[in-house]
Amino acid sequence: MSEQKESSVLFSLKELMSLEEDRIRTEEADKAARSRAEEEARLAAERAARDAEEARIRAEEERRRAEEQRAREESARLEAIRQAEVERARLDAEQQARMQAMAAQQQHERQLAAIKTDDQKKKLRNLLIGGSVAAVLILGAGGFAFYQNHQKNVQEIAQKEAEARKNKEELEKLQKELADQDSKVKGLQGALANAKDETEKAKIQAQLDAAKAAQEETKKSIGKVGGGGGKAGGDTGGAAKPACNCKPTDPLCDCL
Repeated sequence: MSEQKESSVLFSLKELMSLEEDRIRTEEADKAARSRAEEEARLAAERAARDAEEARIRAEEERRRAEEQRAREESARLEAIRQAEVERARLDAEQQARMQAMAAQQQHERQLAAIKTDDQKKKLRNLLIGGSVAAVLILGAGGFAFYQNHQKNVQEIAQKEAEARKNKEELEKLQKELADQDSKVKGLQGALANAKDETEKAKIQAQLDAAKAAQEETKKSIGKVGGGGGKAGGDTGGAAKPACNCKPTDPLCDCL
């Protein structure tokens, strides 16, 4: 009986020890599982943090590249605007220069046309005078006094024509000088714009001032010669006509 009790007790102890070992193994397994879970969670958190940091760095890099691209585009746009303004200013200056040159050319052509018209008037007057003189010589109606009167008129007209030719030659000479002076002034203006130091600029400026002064003097001379030439070549503003010695009804009378 006692042996059965001892066997029962030993069995119970073994059973308890087995249960305790199972419990210990279970606890250790749970502990190991928790450790693995915690490690996996830590690793997952670290990966998430790294991924988040890498995403932030990529986003920051993209933002920086986008800003640099916008800055380059804005700089290119401003440079294009500046170049367009420079080109427009250059075209405006060239257009203004062409208009000024055209106006000067037209003025020169008008002056030449006026001189040509005066020459045509003089030729017609000479023909009429020549015809009148020829008629007087052929018909002999005016006598010696009439002939002298015509001779005097012819001399006066010839003198005026000589003066007109002289004025025309002088005007053409002055216009040529003015064209040369214009070219010189433009050349000095270009040299002044390209001068590098103040000494060179001052030297060129002095030459430019002198050239402009000479240009103004030439323009004044042209104005004087042009005004004088118009009076010399026209029918008014000259010397007083001689007294008329023929009848107004005479068709050969030059007083008409």
